[in-house]
Amino acid sequence: MQLYTYLNLTREKKQEVEREISFRTECGLYYSYYKQMIQAASIQQGLHGLVYDNKTESVRTINILERMNVYQEVFLSILYRILPIQQYLEPVYFYIYTLFGLQAVYVIALYVTSWLLSGTWLSGLLAACWYVTNRIDTTRVEFTIPLRENWALPFFAVQIAAITYLLRTHLQPVRERWTLTAVFIATFLFSLTWQFNQFMMLIQALALFILDCFDMLPTAKVTWLYIIQISGLLLVCVLQFFNSMILGSLLISFNASVLIARTIQKNLKKGSLLNRLGKLILHVLLVLCLTLLINKFIKKILNLESDEHIFKFLKAKFGFGATRDFDANLYLCEEAFGLLPLNTFSRLSDTLLFYVYVFVLFLMTVAAVIVAFRNLSGSNQVQFMEKMEECTITLKPDAAYNLMHTVLFGCLALSTMRMKYLWTSHMCVFASFGLCSTEVWKLILKCIHLYTSQRTHVIKYSIPIITLLYISYKFWPGIMDELSELREFYDPDTVELMNWINNAEMPLQRLPQTYQHLFRSNTPNTAVFAGSMQLLAGVKLCTGRTLTNHPHYEDKNLRERTKQIYQIYAKRSPEDVYRILRSFGTDYVILEDSICYERRHSRGCRLRDLLDVANGHIMDGLGENEPDLKPSLYPRFCEEIKKNLPSYTIHFTRVFQNKTFHVYKLAKHK
Repeated sequence: MQLYTYLNLTREKKQEVEREISFRTECGLYYSYYKQMIQAASIQQGLHGLVYDNKTESVRTINILERMNVYQEVFLSILYRILPIQQYLEPVYFYIYTLFGLQAVYVIALYVTSWLLSGTWLSGLLAACWYVTNRIDTTRVEFTIPLRENWALPFFAVQIAAITYLLRTHLQPVRERWTLTAVFIATFLFSLTWQFNQFMMLIQALALFILDCFDMLPTAKVTWLYIIQISGLLLVCVLQFFNSMILGSLLISFNASVLIARTIQKNLKKGSLLNRLGKLILHVLLVLCLTLLINKFIKKILNLESDEHIFKFLKAKFGFGATRDFDANLYLCEEAFGLLPLNTFSRLSDTLLFYVYVFVLFLMTVAAVIVAFRNLSGSNQVQFMEKMEECTITLKPDAAYNLMHTVLFGCLALSTMRMKYLWTSHMCVFASFGLCSTEVWKLILKCIHLYTSQRTHVIKYSIPIITLLYISYKFWPGIMDELSELREFYDPDTVELMNWINNAEMPLQRLPQTYQHLFRSNTPNTAVFAGSMQLLAGVKLCTGRTLTNHPHYEDKNLRERTKQIYQIYAKRSPEDVYRILRSFGTDYVILEDSICYERRHSRGCRLRDLLDVANGHIMDGLGENEPDLKPSLYPRFCEEIKKNLPSYTIHFTRVFQNKTFHVYKLAKHK
């Protein structure tokens, strides 16, 4: 259905550039490497162009395979070249079909996980149904196809399904080995396709650590999962030419610390309740201290600073001091990195998902607390437990893991909206499992003294079926209407800009090499463009020109470069801006009215405000300013340059203009 919606969106495209600009921001950057590999004279030449890339960042040669997670584009481009499908299928549709096929794997993994937890296929069907009807909050693949998370999350879902199966009791050794292999492959592919893999798996490792501390998971299997996480990440590190950001990840430090702490502390799970609590507190402190020491040591040895902006952002986000750091504020001011909006819960409630989820979560949390207390006490003869005996269920390891998984990723989603897709999809699994679980209904009926096996069986199937009927009745007509809609992506100003840069109705890349010289371009193929990160990703994809900066922000030098380039929207002199741009080899600079006169964000969060504060200048408009900020000696560059004053025209000549963009050519002074 998502594929059909997207194809409706792009069906009427007449120019390739119109189709390509629908890959917005970083999506366009990632897709450009797939396009580059397709258009290369050979696979070897394409790979060489990625390893020694000098067009993504001007005056620098970088290794794209080291810096970015684009192995999926490499694999797909090679597959397209060797398969006999070029005459029947355009590269862009091969890319789209593959990725939407991966989303089918995603839904199947959710289906299987729910089925494994509940023991009935009806639970899997309900999970898939909830995922589809809540797709606004469970996925954004329809509008951001090449985004890294759309490649990674299907593998993450497969990994969770495999872990759920692994944690079953009385698993045969052969099946356990095969399941561990499946977990490793899924973990490796998840890590290979998304740069934020280490943070997601750190949360997963925390879930395993907490449950292991309370003796709710088999220690041997947890150890294997720690080792798989480390080995999967290290293998990705090798493939990414020993990317230092991976080696310095908190995940490797944390997992290593847990394994070391276990060897130091013996008999951790023996003794009385107070004795075990004391050991547990000491164990947690030891693991935390070791994690910080190991991580700091690795970063010192490697001189690693690539991820410092993430920790600055987290420090400011959770109230550990205000910051004027440009990079941290850039994240803080983006809605995607803010708190989860309350209207999310109203949408999830319309399909009954949120109500069922909260109900199941409450019951399972109560059961988990009771089981954890019983495990720590080391005895089933505790008086309190005897009183609760009739109402208590034993929490299976697979259910315990999924409970902790949903709690921790729920906390992540509540704090950072962009990460909600990791939670909401699992919410579908967890809610459907609870609604179809014999253990859950058995617990409820026992507590109200109405338990019989026949009554449990009837409720277990009847309520999910009623829920499915309700969802089908309420949402099926809307889904059909949406599938029948014919929509078109429309951005004429950007299309005009890209066509001007190429100055050809047909993109030059589609012409034979011998005829390309007949089509004169407004800008040389070697021209270097400066501008916003989001726009330049499209410039690279649609025109193949060299960029000064781009949206893949996980590099300290690039972040510093981007801040310098963005002085075009600050209050700086034309001489300063010219000097900065030329230091990066800039030939053309693109100014956007939507940034220069931005109204999307409130005062203090507009890009020009972030630059003013970082530069120590007073912000525009009515409102308070920090006492130490001072007025700038110069007007805002992006506004003043349009007046064509001599101090500006000596350095910058306007060569293109439309309602949105202004392109200036930089003079080349001797």
